[in-house]
Amino acid sequence: MAVQMPFTGLLFVHRLVRISTSRQRHLSSRDILLKCERETRTFSTASVKCNENKGDNSDSSPATTKLTFRRALLSRGRRPLSPLERLSSLLPQDALSPEVMQLREQNRQDPEEVPNTQVLGTQDESGHGTIPKEVDSETRHASDAAKETTASDTQLNEAFNEKTSLTSPTLPRESLLAFGELLVAEYRKKGRVEFRKMFELQTGTRLQSSWGVILHDDIAGLPAGCFLKTSRGVLLLIRRASLEDYVLYMKRGPAIAYPKDAGTMLMMMDVAEGDCVLESGSGSGAMSLFLSRAVGCKGSVLSVEVREDHHRRAVLNYKRWRTSWSLRRGEEWPDNVQFHNSDLCTASSLLAAQGFHAVALDLINPHLVLPTVIPHLHPGAVCAVYLANITQVIDLLEGLRCLALPLLCDRIIEVPVRDWVVAPALQKDGSYCPRKAPILDEDQREDETSVEADTEEMTEEKRPAFGSIPYIARPHPEQMSHTAFLVKLRKCVR
Repeated sequence: MAVQMPFTGLLFVHRLVRISTSRQRHLSSRDILLKCERETRTFSTASVKCNENKGDNSDSSPATTKLTFRRALLSRGRRPLSPLERLSSLLPQDALSPEVMQLREQNRQDPEEVPNTQVLGTQDESGHGTIPKEVDSETRHASDAAKETTASDTQLNEAFNEKTSLTSPTLPRESLLAFGELLVAEYRKKGRVEFRKMFELQTGTRLQSSWGVILHDDIAGLPAGCFLKTSRGVLLLIRRASLEDYVLYMKRGPAIAYPKDAGTMLMMMDVAEGDCVLESGSGSGAMSLFLSRAVGCKGSVLSVEVREDHHRRAVLNYKRWRTSWSLRRGEEWPDNVQFHNSDLCTASSLLAAQGFHAVALDLINPHLVLPTVIPHLHPGAVCAVYLANITQVIDLLEGLRCLALPLLCDRIIEVPVRDWVVAPALQKDGSYCPRKAPILDEDQREDETSVEADTEEMTEEKRPAFGSIPYIARPHPEQMSHTAFLVKLRKCVR
């Protein structure tokens, strides 16, 4: 124990000596660094004063010295042209806007002007500048040049944006969705329409569906055909209602003449702009709207309905469509339909001194009104009859035989419409089905490897190459059933 104590003390003293020595070295190195820094500052200040004294002895003034210094800086680092300046330099002067031409002339006239942010160093009260270290000066010069480039680019972009903002963002004759218009919301899933609803855009109203809610205020001001997310995150297509949509989803009293049948009847009657057409059986006003569009502003339609409730519904539907059209197009729908609530069999005074280029009948017993209508139909013109049952067709033909009217039955048709589903073939996991080429005996292995490679590429890429995906094509499971028979009667002269 007596031997160990002195040895431990020696180790302790040795550690103290080492710590004190390292501390002294650190302090001495710190003093040397401070000394060098002071000498460097003194040397830089003296060099600046010497240069200023030489400048005072020369004929040049401090302003010229400052300009020379700025020219040297500009020659040292020329700022690159911005992308907009490069494009404007390639374009002819006639194609450039006045704002861009003005900026180019300013850059040509004042190429030596440098902002104050490019002056290096700081100034004291006497006006003499102190130049900092060389690394700092280069860094500031690069940052100032970048700032100047950004400022010039911003000016050119602002001028370009001001010019483009003067033009409308929409196409010519295009209007944004406004309150009061009739719109249609659709949700499609796997090629099928899962949800479709027609509504009128109103202030403070919500579009409610099983897929979520959309505020009408969020729809107003958007272009037609846009997608909006509901409160449940489902995308709905918002578009304007066409005339076909309107007659299918409007409020109705009796059954309407469906668009597929109405279009065929218009072709049968050969209705053109400026024609005068008689309609018997206004119903809900669907056929009246199609006839109104066909005859145009120069033509007229006389619509007669025997039931008062049907007459009111037809008038309301006609006015609602005209209001929506005026908001949509900025011009009025032609007011060329005259609705009358009367029985055509006994209302011969309505037809007095009138001639019609075509007649459209949608009645249960059309053969009862034919003796009143046919004398006012132009020779060679067509009377199109809309009948729901084949027994009504038989009664019509039997009435023509008994009445001996100057009419020929040209055609009796039914207009079927079959929807088809045409979509890429998918597997159960949702991936595309690859097309399988026929395998030959000689190249069986090569074809197998190529099919495997194609399958791997299809699984890796979301969109396979053109022609590599088979398609399925079959009639749609939801088909429109029978709607009506169309009978085409033509007036002849005997």
